[in-house]
Amino acid sequence: MRQVSIELKNVIKEFPGARGTDSAMRAVDNISLQIYEGEFFALLGPSGCGKTTTLRMIAGFEEPSSGEILIRGKAVHGVPPFHRPVNTVFQDYALFPHMSVLENVMFGLEMANVDKKEARDRAVAALEMVRLTQFDRKPRQLSGGQQQRVALARALVKKPTVLLLDEPLGALDLKLRKDMQYELMSMQSNLKITFVYVTHDQEEALTMCDRIAVMDKGTVLQVGSPADIYETPTSRFVADFIGETNFIQGKLMTVNGKKAVVRLAGDVDIEAVPDAETVPLESNVTVAIRPEKITIIPETGFSEMGSGAKVATSEMMAAINNEPNKTFVNGVITFANYIGTDTRYTVRIGESTNLIVRVQNFGNRQESTYKNGQQVRVFWTTDSARVLAH
Repeated sequence: MRQVSIELKNVIKEFPGARGTDSAMRAVDNISLQIYEGEFFALLGPSGCGKTTTLRMIAGFEEPSSGEILIRGKAVHGVPPFHRPVNTVFQDYALFPHMSVLENVMFGLEMANVDKKEARDRAVAALEMVRLTQFDRKPRQLSGGQQQRVALARALVKKPTVLLLDEPLGALDLKLRKDMQYELMSMQSNLKITFVYVTHDQEEALTMCDRIAVMDKGTVLQVGSPADIYETPTSRFVADFIGETNFIQGKLMTVNGKKAVVRLAGDVDIEAVPDAETVPLESNVTVAIRPEKITIIPETGFSEMGSGAKVATSEMMAAINNEPNKTFVNGVITFANYIGTDTRYTVRIGESTNLIVRVQNFGNRQESTYKNGQQVRVFWTTDSARVLAH
């Protein structure tokens, strides 16, 4: 059984309302979470969803209005930040401008009355860990990425049980942000300490983290691995927030085990995995499916495969017909947009349902395989699509 590093039990945080009113603004609404020892855990959501407030409560900069926070099994209510076994890296880094790189990293140890030689040795080791060797430079002489490394070294030098990171890469350019993502992943893997990472960047969370809590309006909507969150979203918000998704409106006709049939306008039936909640038949529902899960097949001729080989449409049709749980319907291309790595198509099925389909480009392909107005068929396996009741 995995050891729990941080636990939140029914945590609520309210801030006073506008002056002259009795109403309070609830930033965090009854959150319960368990974050495991040595885990890289993300709090992911849009601005104002409560993720930073949650992080600040773990750090001790805010106290919950109600509920309990435990770190390694010990309640931390009323314990100030500097007495908690955590350290925080902020987006603005908060480096002392008049101190050198080395002095910035040593500062926390000196405040804790660590021997000066030991403090220096530990600071040097921490800076070497983040691959910084220019100890005498001031923060203003450093690039954004270097300043971020100093902030990390300063947080790590005190050997915290938990490292809290509040959108630490937000101020970096795209290339440097990508580089630092892998630096952080490598560092966390080597140190084996718990990282709690706040971000609004879905790709960043999917790339870096072991598990993700998706938040909205102060609540946690879903917790799971990146694959769980992406492949099996439990709500429309999660499916929409994490990557691009088709949302298909229809009426639930039948449910048989792990297969639901949904009827679209124009009497087109599609298949999907039913929602975990019981939904009455004939209810209006939404089916979610990712664009890359859909395959486009021409009515005649050949289809190009990832290897560059071409397969006759008749052969593909025969293989698809052997698939027991599938959707295979007629459509027409209404838009094709070449965007380099792939081509993004809009395909209309039924009377008025538009699907976004992404087809990866291979070899030297420089134009769309399918043209506007072309009649095609679209295919997906049933387990690629999910019925969402809410």
